[in-house]
Amino acid sequence: MQQGNSYRVCTRCIMDTSDPNIRFDDVGVCDYCANFDAEIRPNWHTDERGARALAELADKIRQLGRGKDFDCIIGLSGGLDSSYAAYVTKEKMGLRPLLFHVDAGWNTDQAVGNIEKLIDGLNLNLYTEVINWEEMKDLQVAFLRSQIPDQDLPQDGAFFSALYRFARKYKIKHVITGSNFSTECCREPEEWGGYPGIDKTLFRDIHFRFGKRPLDTFPLVDIFVYKILYQRVFGMEIVKPLNLVPYVKKDAEAELESRFGWQKFQHKHHESRFTRFYEDYWMPRKFGFHKRRAHFSSLIMTGQMTRDEALDRISRPEMDEHFLKQEFEYVANKLNLTVDELQQIFEGENKTYRDYKNKRWAIGVGANVMRRLGLERRLFR
Repeated sequence: MQQGNSYRVCTRCIMDTSDPNIRFDDVGVCDYCANFDAEIRPNWHTDERGARALAELADKIRQLGRGKDFDCIIGLSGGLDSSYAAYVTKEKMGLRPLLFHVDAGWNTDQAVGNIEKLIDGLNLNLYTEVINWEEMKDLQVAFLRSQIPDQDLPQDGAFFSALYRFARKYKIKHVITGSNFSTECCREPEEWGGYPGIDKTLFRDIHFRFGKRPLDTFPLVDIFVYKILYQRVFGMEIVKPLNLVPYVKKDAEAELESRFGWQKFQHKHHESRFTRFYEDYWMPRKFGFHKRRAHFSSLIMTGQMTRDEALDRISRPEMDEHFLKQEFEYVANKLNLTVDELQQIFEGENKTYRDYKNKRWAIGVGANVMRRLGLERRLFR
């Protein structure tokens, strides 16, 4: 594969040279597509092999959960992937999951409504952990002032840390996630804000420089704690059932709607008002990165969207200008910033995680080990 010096777009998907490390073959196909063909497609089975693996997995989880109130836990956002994972876990696997939701202050009404509909429709229990808003706000403003692209790290840190910590505390061995190849086989590069994990070193340095109050209650579990201590030592297992069943985005949306009255979102990650703003406004206009490129490219690779459809969709914002202006004002006010203060941050000098203390090198070593062991098949960089 050869690296091009000028702007290029993959001839098969729509990943482009806004990822500075992207590579293309002689016919212009990118390494994300090549990785899908070589690593993901041959190891991704949703036919009778997936059905057998799903049944065996369900039996294993059920046996280990005997005598307990719940035999597994699911982090539920109200978005499509986690909602469908909850449906599969209860209805297709026959398990008794606890639904776990983290309220970080940015839920859309639609997400809340979807969660309520799933609780009632599946007859499951929900535990909600509410993050201290003053701490959440302080950390998010600190990250904004850091000027790095990775602005969803505070929410991700809260969501996953709270989930893993709760599972560990109550000795729930199996954590069900909506992670999947069908809609996520093209992993967002870290240049686009795809920092690979919860790095407490990075969090602490950014908060030390720009934060104003201690994070006394904010949940933060370092990637090496949940990857090594929780999973390898204590035996916690992260389960991805959507990789074992036919999972087509449009079909899953229609099924959840018909069964539960669940409402689909305009785009991935729109269950969080901040993430919607960050991905639709902040990232493309401040950094020039469109995470939709990775989202649409995943759908192209898995045959759920044509390249022409993706190019048409990416040519315009998901939300109109008036709505985005209102959201800019809403985010500023919610974070106790004036619109001018948020605008000044927006216009500030862009930086990356490399400008702060971090242990990215060690995370990279771990990620490479996982790829060699076949535990991570998406292209990682």
